[in-house]
Amino acid sequence: METNFRHDFSGKNILIVEDEMSNFALLEALLSTTGAKIIHVTTGKEAIDYVTNHTDLDMVLMDIKLPDVNGYEVTKKIRILYPELPIIAQTAFVMSGDKEKAFHSGCNAYIPKPIDLNKLLVTMSGLLL
Repeated sequence: METNFRHDFSGKNILIVEDEMSNFALLEALLSTTGAKIIHVTTGKEAIDYVTNHTDLDMVLMDIKLPDVNGYEVTKKIRILYPELPIIAQTAFVMSGDKEKAFHSGCNAYIPKPIDLNKLLVTMSGLLL
């Protein structure tokens, strides 16, 4: 894929909230070409704990279907702490109203799974500027 080299996220800290290891591995492989530092958690509680204790995040990639607290609720809690932190919802459960629900909870963007890698990178670039 020729798009990866154009996206330089060096110095950016990106939290990936994803419980499925195969999905995380795909995101990690994609983002490894950007220079970003990747932090990974697998539950909503871990995401909330991490964000509460780390002020250096530049973006969150938020899975919606998590084993404990859903991504919508996690996003709402993150928004209380960091109103300006870019959050991109990513979900395989694309149903009517899900996109609106993601935006209503505080997400800046919504990417359905399977993830269009170029669209994700372009969206991330726009939010990290």
